[in-house]
Amino acid sequence: MTSNAAATPTAPAPAPTASGPAAPGPSRRSFLASTAVATAAVAGGLPLLAGCGDADSGSRDGTTSDKDAKKLLPAYVAHNVVSPDIPARNGSSVGFTSRLAVADLKTSVPKKLGKGGKVTIMSPFWGTPPKGDNAYYRAMNDLIGVDVAWENQDGNTYDQKLGAVLASSDIPDVVVVPSWNLTGKIPSAVIGKFADLGPYLSGDKVEEYPNLAAIPTDAWQRSIFGGKLRGLPQPAPYVTGIVPLYREDIFAKEGYDVPTSAADFLALAKEATSAKAKRWFCQDMKWTAFNSFGVLSGSEKPLGWNLVDGKLVYRIETDAYLEALEWTRKLFAAGVVHPDARLGKSSATDPGPKFAAGEFLVYNQNISQWYSRTAEQATQNPDFACGGMDIFGHDGGDPHLWAEEPAGIFAFVNKKASSSVIRDVLAVANTTAAPYGTKEYMLTNYGVEGTHYTVKNGVPVKNDKGNQEVINAYVMVASPAATTAHPDFPDVAKDQVEWQQRMGAHTKKSSFWGMTITEPSRWTNLSNDFEQLEDDIVRGRKKIGDMQQAVADWKSKGGDKLRDWYKKILDENGTAAD
Repeated sequence: MTSNAAATPTAPAPAPTASGPAAPGPSRRSFLASTAVATAAVAGGLPLLAGCGDADSGSRDGTTSDKDAKKLLPAYVAHNVVSPDIPARNGSSVGFTSRLAVADLKTSVPKKLGKGGKVTIMSPFWGTPPKGDNAYYRAMNDLIGVDVAWENQDGNTYDQKLGAVLASSDIPDVVVVPSWNLTGKIPSAVIGKFADLGPYLSGDKVEEYPNLAAIPTDAWQRSIFGGKLRGLPQPAPYVTGIVPLYREDIFAKEGYDVPTSAADFLALAKEATSAKAKRWFCQDMKWTAFNSFGVLSGSEKPLGWNLVDGKLVYRIETDAYLEALEWTRKLFAAGVVHPDARLGKSSATDPGPKFAAGEFLVYNQNISQWYSRTAEQATQNPDFACGGMDIFGHDGGDPHLWAEEPAGIFAFVNKKASSSVIRDVLAVANTTAAPYGTKEYMLTNYGVEGTHYTVKNGVPVKNDKGNQEVINAYVMVASPAATTAHPDFPDVAKDQVEWQQRMGAHTKKSSFWGMTITEPSRWTNLSNDFEQLEDDIVRGRKKIGDMQQAVADWKSKGGDKLRDWYKKILDENGTAAD
């Protein structure tokens, strides 16, 4: 399993677990919702900055200084219950490939920290939520000592529900907010309606919750909003979570070589596509195009800015952005893209069944689906093999990739919650953040032995009930540092981490990496229409010239002023590269 969520174009980081929900097609929400695994503690030199509210002045508004942030952060206390088989490198997760006997699991929460109270949690859910009174929820609540009641909401439309709930007076005890939903008025609502957890977690106070103390500092850094520690983070590795997944077995059978350039990909796509045989080469490959052409990240607005020769440039202003869209348009125009994607259906359907049926051979999604696709087909289709292509530089050289943030999903506690409710929430988080190799991790990620999984040859294997119930939910509250471990498919875990490490070798941090920034309200919606325009262009409904005009309009309507605002933040606080 890949610990944590997700992960996250609309982005999703990350299917919260590798055996979790099947993320929808290319949109920024689905991409981010699935990026879920984490990194090591922050090294020195990066400004510890975080959103301070909806400020328009442009000085230090939108940030919390290095000195102030350090006072808010929990003290980092590492614990290594089990040494990883593959240590983290180049921004990857750690990997476990050796068998871990269920009988040898450690205990990281020796006594119940919950006091028996009830806690309501609203969270996005990708897939069909299980009934509220199910065996998994009961077992987790009993372990924690808290009666958690889940208010699961459709992850694909979560932004709409989130906005309505935060605008009301009826807010659950805990609200999970993915980073891609931190737009418009949501950051101000986070600051105004959620509690400061600093009195419970800052400095040495976190030692009461040892699993939370082991969450990397950079993930906590991203949890500062409005000058207060408000979020419980879901850590993530900074390597892109989007992988071009492909039918390795069919490639081998047909003698196809994995493409190493944009031209190779298009040529192979034309060769392998046969509409008459109901086989197309790929789904919408826009995300891979952005990575292949070196486009700055679109997962979060600050990551889309970078200092180039002394000038701040936004991703939509670059030649690489237009070139990536043009290449993707060529795929659609050549007829090699599955009809579902051409009709815009891929974001609403699970790609798994048609991928398994061989209707298309390549699609890009969160790395967690590398495991989930493999696990789904293990018994019914033993010849099935899912692999992950290395991201190629568009010209056949090395790719130029950009780092994602070290945390992508946050759980916030209602400002009106009593101290006892807050402590019960922290008891939940301390359990769900348990590391690999513990009983708490096993229950959180696999459920109850005999009910949700069985142990075969020393390996836990989920059954149908496990796949239906042990999904999303508790991992959304807090998660341990980035961990990839699939006891049932250790080779997949090895492949995933090694893929991250190869891609991490070509990954750089853009100027605002690691900073949580709240843009002034008058500019927060400037970029809202670009994703739809991207999709229209690649499907031939609009032209590249329409994008160039949209960029010009963006500049005149506030883009240039927003550039000046971001530049001042850099001038005062430095960059990730300093």
